[in-house]
Amino acid sequence: MFRRSTAAVTAALMWASLTAVIPAAALPAAPVQLQEQVLTWTADNDITRYKSAPTTAAPGPTKIVFENSEATGNTTGMPHTLTFDTSTSGYNSDVDLNILANPFDDRNGRHEATVTLTPGKYRYLCTIPGHGSMVGEFTVTDAGEDTTAPTVTGGVTGSRDADGNYLGSATVTVTASDVGSGVELVEYEVDDTGFTPYTQPVRVTAIGDHSVQYRATDRAGNTSEVGSVSFRVVEPQSDSTPPAVSADVAGTKDTEGNYVGKATVTINATDSDSGVRSREYRLHSGPWTAYTATFDVTAPGSHMVHYRATDNAGNVSPEGVVAFTVVAPPGDTTAPSTSAAVSGATNPHGDYVDHATVTITATDAQSGVDRVEYAVDGGGWTAYSSAFVVGAAGPHTVRYRATDKAGNTAAEKSVSFTVVEQGADACPDSDTRETVVIGHDDTRVPNTDTGNGCTVSDLIDQHRGYSDHGTFVRHVERVTAELVTRGVLTAREQSTIVRAASRSDIGE
Repeated sequence: MFRRSTAAVTAALMWASLTAVIPAAALPAAPVQLQEQVLTWTADNDITRYKSAPTTAAPGPTKIVFENSEATGNTTGMPHTLTFDTSTSGYNSDVDLNILANPFDDRNGRHEATVTLTPGKYRYLCTIPGHGSMVGEFTVTDAGEDTTAPTVTGGVTGSRDADGNYLGSATVTVTASDVGSGVELVEYEVDDTGFTPYTQPVRVTAIGDHSVQYRATDRAGNTSEVGSVSFRVVEPQSDSTPPAVSADVAGTKDTEGNYVGKATVTINATDSDSGVRSREYRLHSGPWTAYTATFDVTAPGSHMVHYRATDNAGNVSPEGVVAFTVVAPPGDTTAPSTSAAVSGATNPHGDYVDHATVTITATDAQSGVDRVEYAVDGGGWTAYSSAFVVGAAGPHTVRYRATDKAGNTAAEKSVSFTVVEQGADACPDSDTRETVVIGHDDTRVPNTDTGNGCTVSDLIDQHRGYSDHGTFVRHVERVTAELVTRGVLTAREQSTIVRAASRSDIGE
């Protein structure tokens, strides 16, 4: 008896009606006979790899099957070889095998050979010129004495009614694995009618209660305990009635019937025929979403939730809808908090060169921010969605405000700044040293002209009066970040300048 390394057999189930049961007396009483070890290689039109090849084997006499045929996908007549490498160190060299096969030879591309494998690793390849990448290896291991039976499980699939019964048929899948010598045989029986070899799925169509038993035997002769699955098959129902579906809305209401803070929606569906398969909903005209659990709608305002259900027969219910209104919790009389920041490259006078970027921030800890608005100079109010650029030369004032979901509007605020055009006169007293020097620290970063008559040092403007050291460092960070964006500085040069600013005592 030979033994193999880890092997697993997973039986794939196909739709085959069970019309008869093999009597127990028809089964052989003798112990399971072990089959000869067979290793199979196949090839197709690809000249870069074998279509299939083994990765593990057991020591001992072995049948080698090499098939390069139309059945395996070779439609061009391309010949391939299966050759065992006997010259490369690190691999077993005790098997001399060189099989040439093509779909039109006298064996129609299928060849066999018997060899004896020993523990270790074998390397194989195709020796036809141009096929050098068709190479691989497999390992031969001796599993030792195997006294452990295989692991075997069974499962049932099919359409079911609301009570869990299978409609018209049930399909049983059996899966077995063995980490020792490998699975040799899988068997099953339906309703105690006798075990028979399991090779494909078992479809049970007889109406009534059923029990399917199963077991597996490995190559060392160990047989597993018998497992079983039980189920009931009922007549398939002619279901043309869609499910009944409804929606419930729950939550705290005010005196006008509005939901305060949030509304919780639950969708219920029933089907007395084939059973409910799925429920779906969508908010307003949004996409349909699978319903799996209750959900909350929190945005203040009027809402419409559409819903539907589908049964196992494919019937879809008419679309239902529930409407309600959510209002912000009472007591929110506090307007949002707002702020604005202006960024961009500046000259020594603090004016923004070429353009300035304005960022507005608004927060509301109670009902939440509903909208943010801004106005540039004497212009009208505009909805704010993201940072915007002011590029016109001259002084500017940006006004801004925010409103929360309870209707509270923050007091109008403003930020003023000046934008100057690029030009040689933007920095008339320019610092033209070759490198950027902060205090006594030479950064070795080139003091490049930024394109508007101002150098990098001019924009850093270390001699301006800063209220503290942190203010100066933050100014340097903003200026150099803008120059990185414009491609004047690299990120590494920016980091060098910022570190020098941090080391300095400017502003202290």
